[in-house]
Amino acid sequence: MIDTSAWLRTGADDITRCSWCGEDPLYVHYHDAEWGRTVTDDTRLFEKLCLEGFQSGLSWLTILRKREHFRAAFDGFDVEKIASYGSADVDRLLGDAGIVRHRGKIESTVNNARRAIELVEQVGSINAHVRAFTPDAPHRLADSATGIPPLTPASTALSKDLKKRGWSFVGPTTMYAFMQAMGLVNDHLDGCFARTECEGV
Repeated sequence: MIDTSAWLRTGADDITRCSWCGEDPLYVHYHDAEWGRTVTDDTRLFEKLCLEGFQSGLSWLTILRKREHFRAAFDGFDVEKIASYGSADVDRLLGDAGIVRHRGKIESTVNNARRAIELVEQVGSINAHVRAFTPDAPHRLADSATGIPPLTPASTALSKDLKKRGWSFVGPTTMYAFMQAMGLVNDHLDGCFARTECEGV
């Protein structure tokens, strides 16, 4: 059994959490109330797929601090609205200091909205599709001497599937971060208060 204590932190509130959230109040709230909790709403799933793409090369806390501005800038991540964006919208977003101004990531979001519409037409919902990639035997930190892996066979399979469908910025590491956050797996550590709350994933 791996000793997970090095990856846990007990806060001033005497609650033991995964240490990655540190002490930043926004990050702690995200860990406590969102990360690992099951999300089935297609809009929120699409938003997370996009924001994980924007996070590539940056910290998630950077994106989290900008998330409300991202939502305003991208019409609440409404796929139909984003799918209709043209070059003027891309230019508008490139001039918006409240988001990550990366042309490739912005254009990827527009592309992925169009691919999301196709996906829903084919399989019914984004949720139904990504849930099909939930691993039968979820990884646990205690199973690995190196801790939580950056990707898994399930995230690699989801990545390959979405890339085949024309999605971009959906690499296997990005997809594993998405799966962790949206409750497709439960990677709260043994000893974290949220582990048991998310156990039914």
